[in-house]
Amino acid sequence: MHYIWPLTGTRVVDDLELEQLYRYPADPKWLAVNYVSSADGAVEIDGRSAGLSNPADRQVYQLGSDLADVVLLGAGTATIEVFRGVHPDEKTAERRRRHGLSEIPPIAVVTTGRSLPPDAPVITEAAVPTLVLTCSAAPKSIRDAWTAAGAEVVVAGTDTVDVAGAVDHLVKRGLGRIDCEGGPRLFGSLLAAGMVDELRLTVSPLLVSGAADRIAVGAGIEPAALELTSLLAEGNTLLLRYLVKQ
Repeated sequence: MHYIWPLTGTRVVDDLELEQLYRYPADPKWLAVNYVSSADGAVEIDGRSAGLSNPADRQVYQLGSDLADVVLLGAGTATIEVFRGVHPDEKTAERRRRHGLSEIPPIAVVTTGRSLPPDAPVITEAAVPTLVLTCSAAPKSIRDAWTAAGAEVVVAGTDTVDVAGAVDHLVKRGLGRIDCEGGPRLFGSLLAAGMVDELRLTVSPLLVSGAADRIAVGAGIEPAALELTSLLAEGNTLLLRYLVKQ
């Protein structure tokens, strides 16, 4: 992987330097959103992101959760991608020990209740209890079923999930380094609430066309300016990190 920006001359980046680039700052709350998209903006092929990914993307994607306190994602993404939570190998376990992190980061899933069945692998196969961030409109029966399946249910909001309140809840319990792994509607909601600090975007060297989603979908916001903080290249793949200027 080669370092392109800031301009210090193109050079190879080793694993430790890559880890330093993608570590979270010491702020009480830092929410980084991780995405891979095609060059024409698609975030899926046949409904999933796997077809866009490649070894370079997977390397930085892994760092997102390895260095986080918690992994945040929408229920649709959790079910479509068949997310099973974090199950660290020895490299991840060693990295987390070195950074003073818990052994396994919990998963926090945002849902209004309709899109997260109690038997979803993100709940039943997670190594530590999954946090289900929902709203009071979610039927009590489904909330009880999530709890019975092993999840911890957190109510934030009434008719819809108050994502700012949900993030505040994570921060208050010491889970302030937040790795958001989609989907587009959750990203759009977080942007509207002013909760996003950083965008980590892999541009995959593919053209997809079609009707695939873009990385953020929602009611729309005033355009948020971005500040490029690093640009890496691996073959034809670009890996960008932007700060979101609030």
